[in-house]
Amino acid sequence: MTNPGLPSSLKVTVAIATYNRADFLRQTLAGIVAQQFPRDHFEVLVIDNDSSDHTHAVVNEFASAHPAPRYIYEPQRGLSYARNRAIAEARGEFIVFGDDDILVAPDWLAQLTVPLLADSAERIGAVGGEVIPVFPDGVPGWIAGWHAPLAYRADAGPLDSRHSPMGANLAFRRAVLVRLGAFDPALGRTGKNFFGGDETEMIRRIRAAGLEVWFAPAAAVQHQMPASRTTFRYAARHAFDSARSRVIDRAGETGAGGYFASRLVVNFLKALGFAALALLYALSFQNDVAKKALVRAWRSCGYLYQISRSLVGKT
Repeated sequence: MTNPGLPSSLKVTVAIATYNRADFLRQTLAGIVAQQFPRDHFEVLVIDNDSSDHTHAVVNEFASAHPAPRYIYEPQRGLSYARNRAIAEARGEFIVFGDDDILVAPDWLAQLTVPLLADSAERIGAVGGEVIPVFPDGVPGWIAGWHAPLAYRADAGPLDSRHSPMGANLAFRRAVLVRLGAFDPALGRTGKNFFGGDETEMIRRIRAAGLEVWFAPAAAVQHQMPASRTTFRYAARHAFDSARSRVIDRAGETGAGGYFASRLVVNFLKALGFAALALLYALSFQNDVAKKALVRAWRSCGYLYQISRSLVGKT
C-alpha cells in the first residue's frame, strides 16, 4: 500500500508492551505486520517487560517481516516503565500503544492515525480506538454484562471530559508525551497487581494542556479475554486493585482530602451492604448474583484499604 499524501519524514511507532503472554503476542504481531499501511512509514517495538516465557523467540519469528519488530528488553517491571521505555526508543512522530493480546484488522493503523495525520494545526494530543472484548474460552453469564465495547461515538471526533480511551488501543503525538513527561509508574499495572489508570492520568494532562482527545470507532481491536480473566478470583482482584489505583491517582489532586472523606464513608456502607446481599443470595442458592455482589463489596474494600494507606502517607 502506498500513500503519496504522507510526508516522507513520517513514521508511526507501534509499541507493544508484553509480559509472559508469548502466544497471544504472536497473534497480535501477525496482525500488525500485515497492516495496510506504507511499509516504510511505521515501525514496531516489542517491549519485553522481564518475561520468563518464550517472548523473545516469538518476536524472532517475525524477523523477515517488513517492518520487522524491534525487540527491547525492559527489566523494570510495570506497564508504565515499559511505555516510558517505548517513548525513549520510538522514532515515530506518533506512538501507538496496543496490548499484547489484541487482534487487529488490516486497516487498524490507518484508521487510528487518520485524525492525527489530518491535524495540521496539532490540536489533537491523543486518539483512542474502539476496544471489543472477545472470549476465546467462553464467558460465564454473571460476568458477561461487565464487558462491552466503549461505543463513545459513532464517528471519529473529540471526546468530552467524561470519557477516556483505553490504553489497549491508543495513539499519541510523541512530542506531546515528551513535553508532558512520563507515565506514572504508581498507576501502571505490574505482574503483581491489576492497577490501571496511567493512561487516564496522561489523558487528563493532555486535556489540561489544552489539547483534544479523539475517539476513532473504525480503528477497532478485539481484546482477548481468556478463561483466566473470567474467574471470580480475577474479577475480585481486578475490582480491588482498580479501586486502589483510582485513589492513588486522586491523591495528588486538589481537594483530595474531601474526596477521601466522602469515599471512605460511602464505600464503608457499600462494602457492608454488598456483603450482606452476597450472603443472602448465597443462602438462596443464587450463586451468580452472589458473586456479582461480592465483587462489588471487594471493590469498596479496595477504596477503604487505599484511602487508609493514603491518609498515613503510604501507596
